[in-house]
Amino acid sequence: MSDQAKTAVSTKEAPAAIGPYSQAVRVGDMLFASGQVGLDPATGQMVAGGITEQTVRVLENVKAVLAQAGLDLSHVVKTTVFLKTMSDFAAMNEVYAKYLAPEGVVPPARSTVAVAGLPKDALVEIEVIVKGAA
Repeated sequence: MSDQAKTAVSTKEAPAAIGPYSQAVRVGDMLFASGQVGLDPATGQMVAGGITEQTVRVLENVKAVLAQAGLDLSHVVKTTVFLKTMSDFAAMNEVYAKYLAPEGVVPPARSTVAVAGLPKDALVEIEVIVKGAA
């Protein structure tokens, strides 16, 4: 594969794309993953509960996409977090830290923004950029 070739990454362990986009795209040793919301890939439904449960499901979905590409969360260099309300920041951040900033791991750069709405009325969506072996 040339450094400029673009290939899709897809797994049934994360919710299927519901539009004209890929779960993730690899270009060279970079992976650009589409935003994930708290959909259970087995049912296609939003997980029960609030921001904590949705953030766990989001990050499990991200992990599944990365695993399909032979990568893991330690390879994440940048995240963008979209929150329906900033009042959920602390609870989201607590879960996020366990997945993306455990002791001994350099946490990725991050942007967090509040948005007017998210797909499926989700409370949180997270997208990632990953650098890893091609």
